[in-house]
This record gives sequence, C-alpha cells and structure tokens, in this order.
Amino acid sequence: PITMNDGPQGFRDDQHPATTTAWPSGLTMAASWDEDAVLEWGKGMGKEFYAKGSNVQLGPGLCLARIPRNGRNFEYLSGEDPYLGYRLAQPAIRGIQSQKVVANAKHWVMNNQETARDNVSEEVDERTRYEMYYPPFEGAIEAGVGSFMCSYNKINGIWSCENPETLKHDLKEVLGFKGYVMSDWGATHSTSIMAGLDNEQASADWMDDELISAELAAGVTTQAAVDDSVTRILWSMFSVGVMDEPV
Repeated sequence: PITMNDGPQGFRDDQHPATTTAWPSGLTMAASWDEDAVLEWGKGMGKEFYAKGSNVQLGPGLCLARIPRNGRNFEYLSGEDPYLGYRLAQPAIRGIQSQKVVANAKHWVMNNQETARDNVSEEVDERTRYEMYYPPFEGAIEAGVGSFMCSYNKINGIWSCENPETLKHDLKEVLGFKGYVMSDWGATHSTSIMAGLDNEQASADWMDDELISAELAAGVTTQAAVDDSVTRILWSMFSVGVMDEPV
C-alpha cells in the first residue's frame, strides 16, 4: 500500500508526540548553498520516514520565495533563485529516494502565497513560468522524483489541479515527468484525469470508481488516461524500490 506522511521538514507523528527529528527547514538548507549537506538532509529524512513505516514523503517544497510574507517560505528549498532551486532539488530528491521512500515535489505550481490561496489566480505567462517557476521542479524531475503535488491556487483562471496547460502539457509532455500527480488536500474540483491529475487527496469526492466509470461510459475520460495514471503510480514505487520490500 501507499503510506504517505507529511512533510517537507520531517515526519509528522501526531500519534507519538516528541518522537520526530526537528530537521532544518528547506529555507535554512537553501541558505547553505551546500549540495552535499542537502543530500545528507534528504537521506536523513528518508531514513526516518522509512523507519516509521512511510513510503511517500510529502516533500520537499520547491516554490520560489516571491512574496516576503508568504507563510510557507520557510518550507521551500529554492529561496529567491530558480537556479539555486534547480540545483538543490536534485540532491534532496536523491537523498530521500535513496531510502526507498518516494519524494513529492510541491506545490505545482506558483503557490507563492498563503493569503487567499484557495481562490487566488496567479496570472503568469509561458516564458515567466519556464524561466522563473519551473526550474526547481525541473531539477526534481531530472533526479527521478516519483510524485508531484498540485496546488490550491488557480493559474490564469483555471484551478492548478485541473489545468491542462500546466499539468498535462508543461509538466508531463514538455518537462517529461514520469511519475504521478496528487492533489493537495481538498484541491480537486473535478474528475480531472484528462487534464493531468492522477490521484485525489485526501478523499475521493471527484475521482472515486463510480464517477470515473461514469466518465468512461460517457467518453469524457478515456481508458488510456486511466491506465496512464495507474502506470505512473506504479512507476514511482518500482523505480524507488518500494516494491522490493515485504508488506
């Protein structure tokens, strides 16, 4: 089974308080400019996630620090520099996944503020997306990251988790991401497999078997798209070594 757990700074264990390592924040690691240190940071977190029974770490966070008062800047590994994010995302992903734990690059994409994050629309043209916002995530893809998480916000008026331009076209077709995309918790607004979303979290309000079956019958969703989503989830687990472990 897939056993996910938060988050970008370490294992959230509400059942066993005071048992989790207080790892340095993503922004702290970014300020080090030290790829070797980031690799060890990733390995350490991955080892703890594995030891506590999780095979998906919901991190690292990779968004750029574009708004100084963003409440989640501390989580993100890129700081203000897309190239720094590109370089540091790679050792972080390799470190986590070296422990047979699937890393999760988040939040895709332009999730640069917490204020009104549930309804804000980030108006960003193609060139700016590719030159400023995508490089940290490109680094994660080059490192073989197994999963992405799409964000709460809209992008040019369309919800991030059902945006065919940024999900299906940019992420999967242009950047060549091979893994799967899960929604942030409650960020799904439709049965959006055709737009590039593979997995709804944390419930199945839009992507349960009945709704998907109905869309298949109506020809709205194709069997090929469903198969692709399943393949991407399995690819992440096999490529990282999750499937090598006994249940």
